[in-house]
Amino acid sequence: MSARSEEMNARRISDSAPLLSWATLPFYIGGFLGPFGTILVIAIYPELRDEFDATTAAVNWSFSGYLLPMAALMLVSGTIGERYGRARVTRITFISYAVASLAAVFAPTLGVFLAARVLQGMCNAFITPLLLAGLIEIIPPSRTGGAVGIYSSFQAAGSTAAPLAAGGLAVIDWRWAFVLLAVVAGLLALRPAPGAPRPGAEAPKLRPLLTWRMAVLWLAAFLGAAGPLGVAVFVGLYLRDELDVGSFAAGASLAVIGAAGAVASPLLGRVLDSVGPVRASVVAMSSCGVLIALVGLVGSPVVLTIVMVAAMVGVAFGVVILQHLAALAVPENRGGGTSSVLSFRFAGHAIGPLALVPVFTRSPGLTFVIVALLAAATMVALVAAARTSSPDA
Repeated sequence: MSARSEEMNARRISDSAPLLSWATLPFYIGGFLGPFGTILVIAIYPELRDEFDATTAAVNWSFSGYLLPMAALMLVSGTIGERYGRARVTRITFISYAVASLAAVFAPTLGVFLAARVLQGMCNAFITPLLLAGLIEIIPPSRTGGAVGIYSSFQAAGSTAAPLAAGGLAVIDWRWAFVLLAVVAGLLALRPAPGAPRPGAEAPKLRPLLTWRMAVLWLAAFLGAAGPLGVAVFVGLYLRDELDVGSFAAGASLAVIGAAGAVASPLLGRVLDSVGPVRASVVAMSSCGVLIALVGLVGSPVVLTIVMVAAMVGVAFGVVILQHLAALAVPENRGGGTSSVLSFRFAGHAIGPLALVPVFTRSPGLTFVIVALLAAATMVALVAAARTSSPDA
């Protein structure tokens, strides 16, 4: 057994230890930080427009400029982290994220602010894959689904809390949202993900990622993000444009829908450990697909929220399954496998709306049917990935 393997085994928590503890909490908080930092700007566009005397299109680059470099860098960020050591890379990443957040606080122009957001996005490309890979290393193999479920719930909570927290802090000053990011990232730098450097012959390569298993996982991530995992975009448009719901009520509805995924994910992770990824994939994607297909027939905001809360449980289950399979797919390069899958997922989040928003303007109902069909395609890809043999499966 290599020195690295001995180190990882020594750090594993016991079979009876709680999955949410002081040993695992830094991983989960890091999982919260990523989506929280990604989405918070959406709630403060008006403040940013006023601060920098800019248009909405220009301010929107604070979101796209964060997301696009993150997706591109995720193709290799996990492998870089595995090669030079998760502990070292995540520590540097969190420090850099804190510096970028403070740069946003003191940005004198929109250009400087956008540059800070690009740096934040580049840092975030390392956060999720390396934390998830590190978490898998310290969890007993029979309980990895439960741990990934909790991790996913913190991610969902970050997405849900971001617009509410940023909007609330903006009442005082929008900069406080970035101060909060800097403080949290600075604290997380004190507890980086475990993992020593792997130089020379032990250095992980990109070639192990070029397998059928990874190809179908990439396809599942892309299709899922373009469809069911990104359905909130179209639900928001449907509430505003078709049901004539105000901005606050629409935001509240989306928050409730997002909270459903955060609450359900830990339980869904335990279910995954019990039933396995094949049956879980069928249940998750078929259930959310059927419910999403019905959204275009709903004429009440309350009924829509109820339907989407139920659908979001299936969507959250899909996220848990995808991240679980990604973390186990390439044991010799967990970070690389995880980050490459996330890269395709974020590409799907970016491209899905570009392709489907024009369809939505002509036929909202057809859009939700297409999203449901993408859920079915995602199910097929997840099942194919799950049935491919893996040492950790």
